[in-house]
Amino acid sequence: MVTPESIKNHIESSLPCELVHVEGDDGHHFSAIIVSAEFRGKNMVQQHQLVYRALGDRMKQEIHALSMKTHTPEQWAEINPG
Repeated sequence: MVTPESIKNHIESSLPCELVHVEGDDGHHFSAIIVSAEFRGKNMVQQHQLVYRALGDRMKQEIHALSMKTHTPEQWAEINPG
């Protein structure tokens, strides 16, 4: 069964990230917050495509739904100061 931790580890092993937080308890539907410098200069669709690429075939075979919020480190600092 897919776990939030396994998705987190897979994203972090394929995409340099400052933060990855994944939640979900049914093994199929997950939500994630991902902060990466790789998102700089990219629109939301391009950012999500980077995450989908990092997950590869898992998105087609194991993960039914992944809701995500992607941020650059600068955007994340504005949202979460201190």
